[in-house]
Amino acid sequence: MKCRKILLVAAGLMIFAAVDSGASEVKVIANSSVKTDTISAAELRRVFLEEKSSLDGTHVEPVLEKDGPVHTAFLQEYLGMSEDDFTAYYRTLVFTGRGATPKTLGSDAEVVAYVARTRGAIGYVSSVASAEGVKALFIGVSSSDAERKLITRIEPDYPETLKRLKIGGTVRLRVSVSAKGTVEDVELLGGNPILGESAAAAVRQWVYAAGRSRTSTEISISFGGH
Repeated sequence: MKCRKILLVAAGLMIFAAVDSGASEVKVIANSSVKTDTISAAELRRVFLEEKSSLDGTHVEPVLEKDGPVHTAFLQEYLGMSEDDFTAYYRTLVFTGRGATPKTLGSDAEVVAYVARTRGAIGYVSSVASAEGVKALFIGVSSSDAERKLITRIEPDYPETLKRLKIGGTVRLRVSVSAKGTVEDVELLGGNPILGESAAAAVRQWVYAAGRSRTSTEISISFGGH
């Protein structure tokens, strides 16, 4: 009997752990007007950083959920940012007039309701939340994002003015690498534009291992806190 009780307790703990871990997972949802059913991780980041405003010809609008485990999980998993980095990014975007802070709602239910009635809206909720009235988007990963071994790395210069003012943060770059391993193109995906320019200048000098074809990868470089 004692053994049976132990097994029941263990089973209960396993179920609780499964529910708890599931609660932190994120589901990306979209209004029915959004034509695509699949979005790449790179496209999703660009939409939520307001670097991309359409998918398959449909205008899209990112929608945020307020601070909480779902919001934190989304930032970490899909944007590669902390809450502070994300806030700083949008503060710069608004200050420079290049964008506006997205609609922010307080719960899964509010996000689902808003996305359901707003043409082009894309948001995120807990994986266990009801998605009635919206469609869940499949997050695809392109084979072109396969990691290439970095052979030569040049560290970026930290602009003296920003360093003195203690303006730092993380910049995200998309790097196109030739089959030979040389960097062909660098695109700023997120972060301070000035720091981004410095990072891009360094990354253009990087050398990767040779591969079968041209590939694309995304990297993050941090400034400050050294």
